[in-house]
Amino acid sequence: MIRVLLALLLLALPAAAQEFRGHGGPVRALAVTGGLLASGGFDQAVIFWDPHTGQARRVLRWHQGAVNAVLALPDGRLATAGEDARIAIWGPSGEAPERVLEGHSEPVAGLAAQGGLLASAGWDGTVRLWDLATGTARVLEGHGGTVNAVAFAADGALHSTGQDGTLRRWEADGASRLLAEFGLPRTALLALPDGTLAAAGVDGTVNLVSPDGAARELRAGPRPVVALAATADGGTLAVGSIGGSVGLYALPEGRLRATLEGPGLPVWSAAFAPDGRVLWTGGQDRLLRAWDVATARPLAPAAVPVAEALPAGLDPLGAEVWRACQACHALRPDDGPMAGPHLHRLFGRRMGTVPGYQYSERLARGDITWTAETVSDLFTRGPDVVTPGTRMPVQRVGNAEEMAALLRFLEAATR
Repeated sequence: MIRVLLALLLLALPAAAQEFRGHGGPVRALAVTGGLLASGGFDQAVIFWDPHTGQARRVLRWHQGAVNAVLALPDGRLATAGEDARIAIWGPSGEAPERVLEGHSEPVAGLAAQGGLLASAGWDGTVRLWDLATGTARVLEGHGGTVNAVAFAADGALHSTGQDGTLRRWEADGASRLLAEFGLPRTALLALPDGTLAAAGVDGTVNLVSPDGAARELRAGPRPVVALAATADGGTLAVGSIGGSVGLYALPEGRLRATLEGPGLPVWSAAFAPDGRVLWTGGQDRLLRAWDVATARPLAPAAVPVAEALPAGLDPLGAEVWRACQACHALRPDDGPMAGPHLHRLFGRRMGTVPGYQYSERLARGDITWTAETVSDLFTRGPDVVTPGTRMPVQRVGNAEEMAALLRFLEAATR
């Protein structure tokens, strides 16, 4: 289910922030570190933002896949992890990781830290507990499917949840104890200061499990919940969904205090400012948005959407269809890094050949030359059929008139 959610169509306009364009794909993870806001995206980038001015201060491009997790460590460093199955530990200003933790065989979906320990949740079905001083890890096995999230509870115990719909506590000897079974996949996990664990699921619920095992349910809506964040005192819980809603719940009573109006697209990530007065959200529209927690009103976004200036005289219907592609691809090579390679001189080019772009293994084979016929085939049958194993989102153009218009647009705009 999580793999399906991460392959949703990307239908947003590009984002820009003073010196940098901003993320070229949805914002998957957020963390506050050293007075800055760090964001990880589908475009393989980690960006540090000044939360007061909205300016991008630093961009890290090291991961070879979507960045799924960004975590501020207790010692002031930053940990990032993602689709490439690697975990990077970053110092305050380095352009390369201080340490790389490798061992997972599938994407890393979540991180948690306590003291000198780092826990990682992997789609390979394992939880790994890393010693940050040595880089060694214990492999914890027990889940029946992908592990999507990990969290250290207030008592120091490690917990995890995932595709099998269970919430597990890991004992010191590496054995797991089943705390709860929800029946449907869980997507996010958060430890609250009072020892309560919040587990979010694809059924639109957030289950609150207290230290004594008692559980209650918050019904956030009909769409999967994919983002959780709480204030430092645990008094407010933010719940973001694939449907675009963000609810603010007063704890411990679990009362819905406010619903943030504005995102309208999947919200993949959320983080509170240290004082709890501002909530940051990131999602499919590639924007970082700031919200006043007291009033539930939006503040200025950290990145302002701007429409790409298209050459004059292009097919208008084709330009409209192109908007779905524009979330990941630029038409010109100098438009800045994005989630996908630029399409300049697309026709006649072998796939997997744009210099400097990190292709998936399938596209790197370069056994297709892009022509009107092969592009049409790609979006008729779908990237998952034509190029299985690609990181491209699964999207199709089923209308013949729209397909013809898109091809006319591309032929003119990518010359």
